[in-house]
Formats: sequence, structure tokens, C-alpha cells
Amino acid sequence: MKKPSGTAGPRALKTRIKKKRGLKNSSRRWLERHLNDPYVHRSKAEGYRSRAAYKLIEIDDRYHILKPGARIVDLGAAPGGWSQVAAQRIGSTDEAPTIVAIDYLDMDPVPGAHFLKMDFLDDEAPARLIETLGGAPDLVMSDMAAPTTGHRRTDHLRTMHLCEVAADFAIETLKPGGHFLAKTFQGGTETSLLDRLKRHFRTVHHVKPPASRDASVELYLLARDFKGRSDEGGAEEDVGDAG
Repeated sequence: MKKPSGTAGPRALKTRIKKKRGLKNSSRRWLERHLNDPYVHRSKAEGYRSRAAYKLIEIDDRYHILKPGARIVDLGAAPGGWSQVAAQRIGSTDEAPTIVAIDYLDMDPVPGAHFLKMDFLDDEAPARLIETLGGAPDLVMSDMAAPTTGHRRTDHLRTMHLCEVAADFAIETLKPGGHFLAKTFQGGTETSLLDRLKRHFRTVHHVKPPASRDASVELYLLARDFKGRSDEGGAEEDVGDAG
């Protein structure tokens, strides 16, 4: 699949939101950025549910983590863009779905993915995911972010907690050779989490795909080639930026 062209952005930067009473300047700027975003236009034209789909596309184009026939868990899946991309690339179908997506928000059905409407932080969620998937996953991926409170530090800590819980789930359930991909933030990944991932995966990277806005502090934590739960040796490669 082709990536959005580098010339799409300048041509699309036309929409301006008029100043309105009750509309904050920050909200107006967000609307303008969203409406003029070439990835937003591309997602609508190509039938993806969000621009986030291109983040996964770009990561997979480089690292090839979506293998045909793989079993995948998609955490915080709504509105479903990542599940769409994964289903297409691994060949998952409604007749034999190999993707299980979970979110406490509603999500329209995605061909090739089974959806669980529940909070991943619920105690019973991990077992339900594995039961529905029918076995250990080859990939655990998470684009989860906590609902914003308006307090930047609080929002940061809450999203980092989701990343840590997702990592725990991946380490407890992945097949040997499997991968883990999750949203994190620049400078925000805890050393203890990185150290744990390095013990269990052969490579651990921070990745910033082109579809992630330059102004955004988000990064993706990519841990590849799970070594298993009993192997506490060091990773072959240290954490580093790969974006």
C-alpha cells in the first residue's frame, strides 16, 4: 500500500475555522489541523476508520510484524483502524478470525476480527482474550491512551500505566518469537519496564512512524522476538530510537 505522498499536505492546507464564541483557540487549531491532515483525507478515501491505521502500516512496512496466519490481540482497538490493517495483512477472515480486539468503547464490526466490549483493566479481560483467540498470540499491539483530564502530568502517567499493563499481558501470554507494540511517550517509558522487556525480547526499540505528527510526544515501543518467560538473559540489542 502506498504511503501518503509528501505533496498531499501543502495542497490540503486550505480549511480555516472561523473564530466563534465559546470555541477555544486551542480547539479551533486542533480542528484546523485535523481537517487539513493528509492522513485524515487518505484514511477516508481508502476506507480506514482513523489516521492511526497508517502508523501501523508504516511500522509494519519497516519491521514486518504482521505475518500471514498470525494470532493477534488488539488492545484499546476502537474505532478499529489497527484491526483493519492487521486483518488485511495477515489474511484473517470472518470464517476463521485470528484477531481479537478489545475496548470499553463501542466499535463497529471489523471483518476478520472478533470484538470484546470490555475494559482491558478488568480482572477477567486477559483470560477472555486468550479464550476467544483460541491460543497464545503472535503479536500483542496497543494504541491505548487514557482519557484526558486536562492535567498533562496526570494524563501522561495514566497512559504510561496502560503501556505497562499491556506489556505485562504480552510477557505472560505471547508465543516464543512473538512481538509487542504499544503507544508510549517521549521520555516517559519507565526504566524498570524497559529492563523487563529487554530480558524477554531480543530487540527493543522506540519507533516514531511518519504518520505520528511531529508535534506529538507519542512514540511506539516495539519489542520483537519474545524469548519466553523463563529466559532472564539480556537482550541482544539495547533500547534505542528507530524512527
